[in-house]
Amino acid sequence: MASGKARFDDIYDRPDPRTYFGRLAPLEYEIPHHAQPVFRQAAAERAALDDGHPGRPAVLDVCCSYGINAALLNHDVTLADMYERYTSPAVQEMSTAQLAARDREFYAERRRADAVPAFGLDVAAPAVRYAVEVGLLDAAFTDDLEQGPPGPGLRHALAEVGLITLTGGGSYITARTFTALLDSARRPVWVSAFVLRAVSYDPIVRAMAAHGLHTTLDASRTYPQRRFTDEREQEYAIAAVRALGHDPAGHEENGRFHSLHYESRPAMR
Repeated sequence: MASGKARFDDIYDRPDPRTYFGRLAPLEYEIPHHAQPVFRQAAAERAALDDGHPGRPAVLDVCCSYGINAALLNHDVTLADMYERYTSPAVQEMSTAQLAARDREFYAERRRADAVPAFGLDVAAPAVRYAVEVGLLDAAFTDDLEQGPPGPGLRHALAEVGLITLTGGGSYITARTFTALLDSARRPVWVSAFVLRAVSYDPIVRAMAAHGLHTTLDASRTYPQRRFTDEREQEYAIAAVRALGHDPAGHEENGRFHSLHYESRPAMR
């Protein structure tokens, strides 16, 4: 546990998402559910913008793991559907190859007519490999932008990106990652991010401002992320949100992490 927050590194190195959903189900991890309609709206609005470039702008999901957000963005499925699917007894009996074959069919049958090109970025190679194999991601990259610049493949893909999404990575990536992404962008880029209240998003907001993006916060509500793993994690979260000027009453004090939603778009001139 780093800085008091539990880490789940081991669930991302499995060849398929069964362990991911099995571990997170008891914690009621739900932020992708809340992000689903928000990301769909942002993707539709961004696709409708004539930016002078051919083709539909792609969505890049940062810290994408097994392509959960891409599944919810481009397919007629819910997060509850995915929990039910990957924790079902029948699926537990399958090999990874069998599950991947079933998943390819499952998602292809539920592909939305307004689906957009979806790319993923995550250092967890097994997770992104599965997401590409079953058709959730059109391309995925494992570049660690906290350590260095994007490689040729990611740089090429970034030329097509018009929207960057984030739900689970605000605790692990910094302004370095966003600076590297925006430095390589060729189309106008929007960013839609859900970030824990226990984490300051300000450094990333400043990095985006340096690239001409204006960030707004949805102050109307918070979004529950998941239950705490134990009392220590809750104590960490309560102290962290207080240090950032938030009130944990009715939120973290009730046993769950809560996130805030930020939208960043090119500043009006």
